[in-house]
Amino acid sequence: MTDAPLRYVLSLSCPDRPGIVHAVSGALAEHGGNITESQQFGDPDTGLFFMRVEVESAAPLRELETAFAALAERFEMTWSLDTAGRRMRTVVMVSKAAHCINDLLFRERAGTLPVDIVAVIGNHPTLRSLAEFYGKPFHHIPVTAETKTEAESQVLELVDELDAELVVLARYMQILSPDMCEALKGRAINIHHSFLPSFKGARPYFQAHDRGVKLIGATAHYVTADLDEGPIIEQDVDRVDHTYTPESLTATGADVERRALARAVRWHAEHRVLLDGHRTIVFR
Repeated sequence: MTDAPLRYVLSLSCPDRPGIVHAVSGALAEHGGNITESQQFGDPDTGLFFMRVEVESAAPLRELETAFAALAERFEMTWSLDTAGRRMRTVVMVSKAAHCINDLLFRERAGTLPVDIVAVIGNHPTLRSLAEFYGKPFHHIPVTAETKTEAESQVLELVDELDAELVVLARYMQILSPDMCEALKGRAINIHHSFLPSFKGARPYFQAHDRGVKLIGATAHYVTADLDEGPIIEQDVDRVDHTYTPESLTATGADVERRALARAVRWHAEHRVLLDGHRTIVFR
């Protein structure tokens, strides 16, 4: 009896040159691979080629990884190969706002978000009961100017201990140090509001109301040492008008934020996002 084929997802980037698609498809075919989905893009500005492939094969993951390693070296590829649909181990960091973490936890439980949230970390205890309602361990790690370095060390130790692959800042109202940003490079996603003009501080929606904004937006991006300027994964927007109060603008903003963040997390967990310098390539 023939073993049922397994589903894998391969994502890669490398300097663009002829023969990449042929080489990749050939290597997969040699191991009984049947490509069920394929997307690619060549960036003329950076000279890089990006590709995401879903494939069915009876070959075990280790065998495919070994076979692909030689090809990757030949083409100078940055690549990953994973079981399609595997739930990515994720840590979520929060402060006091519940809308993003509640949405992520609900989507995980409903089976529409391919993540396994292994812990919730809060610099305030406010959301402990929410995390525990969903059966998630909550870790209260307070942060002050004096304890910031120690607190970040605790977070990174917990991330390593839990073997977390992704860290999501779900309205975590702390600025991460450059060292922590570097430690989480490419595997930490943040969400923040997007306004034109830009409003900073604790009450941006009240400032937006005062200036009569017509659009409420949000941006999900990778975390870097440049505050809120990491590579953008997803953005969303809702149109508003003069009838909106500061409170209704805040509610609209929360809705936009949770939508943008959930999509960014899902696309990352499905290996649909590849870094292209300060930009991202997102195969939807």
